[in-house]
Amino acid sequence: MRTGNEPTTARSPLRLRLWLSLWGLAWAVFGLAAFTMTGRPGWAAACGLLLLLVLVDLTMIVHHIHQGPHYQPGRDVPPYEPDHGGHGRYGH
Repeated sequence: MRTGNEPTTARSPLRLRLWLSLWGLAWAVFGLAAFTMTGRPGWAAACGLLLLLVLVDLTMIVHHIHQGPHYQPGRDVPPYEPDHGGHGRYGH
């Protein structure tokens, strides 16, 4: 059901993004270390750049999570306007 207010009630899967960023962080650190030890500076630089991007993304995600319900509504707030039985928003 579309209500027209989806942009104001939209939710971002911040917890999922957090876990995926942590997974990416682990692989970027592993790649940076592995390519540095094997003498592949180009791939090490690419992993270093990826590591930098993941860290920026992580800081933004953590910042948005710490903003709380202002940015991310809790589980008790529905992601849509409840159905009012076909009588409109205020029962008219």
